[in-house]
Amino acid sequence: MARRRAPAIPDELLDQLLAGGDAAAALNSGDLVNTLKKALAERALSAEMDYHLSDEAEAENSRNGYGRKSVSTGTGKIEIAIPRDRAGSFDPQLIAKYQRRFPGFDDKIISMYARGMSTREIAEHLREIYGMDASAELISTITDAVLDEVTSWQQRPLDPVYPLVFFDAIRVKIRDEGVVRNKAIHIALGVMADGTKVELGMWIEQNEGAKFWLRVMNELKNRGVEDILLAVVDGLKGFPEAITAVFPETIVQTCIVHLLRNSMDFVSYKDRKAVAAALKDIYRAVDARAAEAALADFEAGPWGQKYPAIGQSWRRVWQEVIPFFGFPGDVRRIIYTTNAIEALNSKLRRAIRVRGHFPSDEAAAKLLYLILNRSEKEWVMPPREWAMAKAQFAVIFGDRFVRALAA
Repeated sequence: MARRRAPAIPDELLDQLLAGGDAAAALNSGDLVNTLKKALAERALSAEMDYHLSDEAEAENSRNGYGRKSVSTGTGKIEIAIPRDRAGSFDPQLIAKYQRRFPGFDDKIISMYARGMSTREIAEHLREIYGMDASAELISTITDAVLDEVTSWQQRPLDPVYPLVFFDAIRVKIRDEGVVRNKAIHIALGVMADGTKVELGMWIEQNEGAKFWLRVMNELKNRGVEDILLAVVDGLKGFPEAITAVFPETIVQTCIVHLLRNSMDFVSYKDRKAVAAALKDIYRAVDARAAEAALADFEAGPWGQKYPAIGQSWRRVWQEVIPFFGFPGDVRRIIYTTNAIEALNSKLRRAIRVRGHFPSDEAAAKLLYLILNRSEKEWVMPPREWAMAKAQFAVIFGDRFVRALAA
């Protein structure tokens, strides 16, 4: 098969670009390449705006000047003029709203980094596959460009209502003031009214408590969240009180998956299968009264007697377990069977294991943001249980759920 030739660039155009200057100097400085990137990006964005305004739904809309955005490229930073519309509905695709990097080879490096590869592994991969010599320091510089995106992403506006939000934390080792410390990275995963998932935020904290959670809830409110219908938490101390202090109508539910996992921490490996089967009678009970009776039976039975800490752990959070039994089966399955945050956590843990520990909070935030961002792009379909759960949410929460649909 004949090799396809790249389109030739007219000599007249090259003369205009060089304007009598030295070609080697222009290429080495990056100015020529950046000028081309800027011109091409602005032309493409203008074409995107024309296409956007040609939509019948945008008939009353029109252009409204330009905004400025500084974007990192492999050859430095460039400032791009982003067209604006009067309705504020234009969402460019070439350089997305919170994107701070110019699309190109840098994205391939960042994609490999997001998959859990270290900077040295990426350098070796580029050398072996492409014959390209890129130092680990250069790759680290490219991935550091993500930090501006992390800040913008963490501060972006949110929807006013979320039917369901999972709050969870994973432990990571981070170097802090010359000492490697255990810190918690807290994640909020929202489920919107159509069943699609979205990451609301990420927070790194060594010590958690009521004051920390109150700060997180106030941050969500300041970013536009007015109501959370159901919050699923992992039993952290002070968390339910912090949520209801800011969102008083929210139902706070202890995560059944976390409760079961914590129960298994007390059990020897050979007994785990039998204990897990015995616990099913509790969380599959028809209502709260039957569940409490099943818990009492478990505590009085052989496994409850052998592992009394299990019953005690359920009793400590029982008030936040009770709401679970007021929901029909479809909603229960959304809460525990398809616990979306568990699949996300497995990706995060795999990447964390590769690194052992992070040199700083920023390094941890950079990697985890990339994994979260990549995962969010894969969430194109709601869970199959959502259609039935949606109908149940509409009955249980009434006008509050209607507001979520309208958001």
